[in-house]
Amino acid sequence: MSYRVAAALQGALYQVLLADAALGALVGTAIYDAIPPGTVTGTYVSLGPEDVTDASDQTGAGAVHDVVISVITDEAGFAVAKAVAAAISDALEGADPVLARGHLVGLWFLRARARRVEKADIRRIDLTFRARVED
Repeated sequence: MSYRVAAALQGALYQVLLADAALGALVGTAIYDAIPPGTVTGTYVSLGPEDVTDASDQTGAGAVHDVVISVITDEAGFAVAKAVAAAISDALEGADPVLARGHLVGLWFLRARARRVEKADIRRIDLTFRARVED
């Protein structure tokens, strides 16, 4: 297994999202790899956890990354969160980001989970994308 491309993949996905005009129109630059300290209000995007499995073969090291990208909002209802989630999907669908290390073989939408976080009265959508990388 190779986890060597993980940081490069995360950086490339972050750059794709940050550069997307439609997503920027919805959240500005509120796209975080690390959420700022304190209470963050409004709507923002956060690159989150990932699960990685080996995809090495005879040609070299590789891995499959299931990456979670979250939309979090304190807006009432899910309309804003779903618009942001759609913009993320649009930005990543067919994207061919250049990685600082290794290369991206493919990137696919895997699943989404939308829920209301009761105690905080926020809406959250976790989008999971599957990336296949080689080093």
